Amino acid sequence: MSFIRMIYLALALWGAIHPMFWFVTWLRANDWSFGSLIDAWYVNASTTGLVWDLTIAAIALTIWIIAEVWVRKNWLALVAIPATFCIGVSCGLPLYLFLRTRPV
Repeated sequence: MSFIRMIYLALALWGAIHPMFWFVTWLRANDWSFGSLIDAWYVNASTTGLVWDLTIAAIALTIWIIAEVWVRKNWLALVAIPATFCIGVSCGLPLYLFLRTRPV
């Protein structure tokens, strides 16, 4: 495995574990209330802006993944879409780059 692929994989793992730690910590402190978590995302203009920033980035990444999978026929790369929306762009983007750079 190339050095750059190892970096992408490490970033994908970090992007999965680190944000999940904070989400789980918050959910445990708030009785696993996902509704309250979503409400907290819109508590002020700063967090609302961040939510929209990440949402737009996730949509752009999804369109890019679909467009490239259509051309390259790298169907495994579609795994990055649920990773993006279930975990976050911090996991989905490096995961996609890892899958995209695999030898054919």
